[in-house]
Amino acid sequence: MSDVLRPRRSVLYMPASNERALEKARSLPVDGLILDLEDAVGPDNKEAARENACAAARSGEYGHREVTIRVNGAGTQWHDADLAAACAAGPDAVVVPKVDSAEAVHTVVAAMERHGAPERTRLWAMVETPTAVLDVAAIAAASDRLAVLVMGTNDLVKELGVRQVPGRTPLLTSLSLTVLAARRAGVAVLDGVWNDVRDVEGFEAECRQGRDLGFDGKTLVHPGQVEPCNAVFAPSAEEVEQARGVLEAWEGAAGAGVVVHEGRMVELLHVESARKVLATHDAVRDRG
Repeated sequence: MSDVLRPRRSVLYMPASNERALEKARSLPVDGLILDLEDAVGPDNKEAARENACAAARSGEYGHREVTIRVNGAGTQWHDADLAAACAAGPDAVVVPKVDSAEAVHTVVAAMERHGAPERTRLWAMVETPTAVLDVAAIAAASDRLAVLVMGTNDLVKELGVRQVPGRTPLLTSLSLTVLAARRAGVAVLDGVWNDVRDVEGFEAECRQGRDLGFDGKTLVHPGQVEPCNAVFAPSAEEVEQARGVLEAWEGAAGAGVVVHEGRMVELLHVESARKVLATHDAVRDRG
């Protein structure tokens, strides 16, 4: 399955210092996990968290869930050891915070190869600074090992000096530029987190906005956010039915030149979109 079509509707941050949380994650209906060694872990717990995350990645006990490890950023005292240990553990991906340039991607990829990371271990680059946003097209295209761009909206809000407001107007330019870069490079792109775990209505609205903007899924901070997120980022029954109708009309009129379905013109671009909807639906269905 290609990286772009692999379901990543819901990707949950888990503090790798919390062994109970790591155990619970084995049964959550989440598409992906980010076992966090960075923001969610205090300095005194960094080494234990690293050991826990690597053990989890090696365990093979997470089923279909994509298991990734977020290392501490370049320039921190933990980065090199985190990266070496993560590469040895061979998770599905290493998530690197504050990737600000194509050169930074090259540096991380070279280090991953030096540490013997298996080919299956991809790079997820976090976009969370103005510098990264302004260079995001180069970042997205910097390496075949890079599979996903991850919005770090909390850090971006801080760096931009804007307010967190409903609708995220101050972030729309950054969000859209990142989606554009991902689509141009053929990589997946994940929306940032919603902080207020009590505000389910607000969370679902932001999920819908993220999907409308073109994101493949959303990063999460609480298990209770998983199921509503999955629902929003999966093709709806209506979308699946419409896609099937478009394909049937197109295939039934092969060679006719002009195809109309439910009063609308159908071109090859609509057929390609319909195929992607059905491929995504099938991939999600196969998750059970």
